[in-house]
Amino acid sequence: MLYFLLYLFIETFVSVNIASAIGPLWTFLEIIASAAYGFWILNSMHLQMMATMELLAKGDISIEEFEKMNLATFIGAILLIVPGFFTDIVGILLQFGVLSNFLAKKILKLRSQKKEDDNVIDVEIIER
Repeated sequence: MLYFLLYLFIETFVSVNIASAIGPLWTFLEIIASAAYGFWILNSMHLQMMATMELLAKGDISIEEFEKMNLATFIGAILLIVPGFFTDIVGILLQFGVLSNFLAKKILKLRSQKKEDDNVIDVEIIER
């Protein structure tokens, strides 16, 4: 909940400052353009996945690198669709790989921790 409130504060602060600098018309056009770009990325993502699958099949990249590339593109596209300047900036940075390694490491780490927890069996012994 704290992270969500922090996100809302940053999004509001950045959006208000940029919108007041560029005006309402350009703000509206930026929101429409970034959403259209995000939908275009999602629509053409199958092409990138095919290219990265070919690299994976050749052995040029590992499975982790394959996941990092496609995950960053997908999350970046979703962030571009969400209205707001801060999410658009982060979405663009993910498209160009600036934040993709950091984000992918965090998500892959959480996923590996979840797999380790799946092997635990919780048992309660009741003695009479």
